[in-house]
Amino acid sequence: MNLTEIDFGAAQPIEGYGPDFYRLGGVAHPAPVLFAADRAVAWQGYDDPAPLLALAGAVDVLFIGTGPEIAPLPAALRRQLEDAGLGVEIMASAPACRTYNVLLSEGRRIAVALLPAG
Repeated sequence: MNLTEIDFGAAQPIEGYGPDFYRLGGVAHPAPVLFAADRAVAWQGYDDPAPLLALAGAVDVLFIGTGPEIAPLPAALRRQLEDAGLGVEIMASAPACRTYNVLLSEGRRIAVALLPAG
């Protein structure tokens, strides 16, 4: 069997995380944080929809990592995101990181907003 390195192109995958940070490009970013293929953006959580809404038209799917366990999004936030044309998928933060990396390696137009992993 031959194993090959994954080529992310110019995009940077999530390299690791701890209870209150996520590492991208060798830099630890405090959580909550938003990652897209070309940027890391400070995000203040559910009460801060502006960075998420700014992704409209640039990404097809926005993953939201809800922390150590999956939890529903506030209904008003989900409505705002969907009205802006963003596909929204929620999951616990650790699986959101893994899913983001897999789809990023496929060249998909995605982003992930992450609450602390716990």
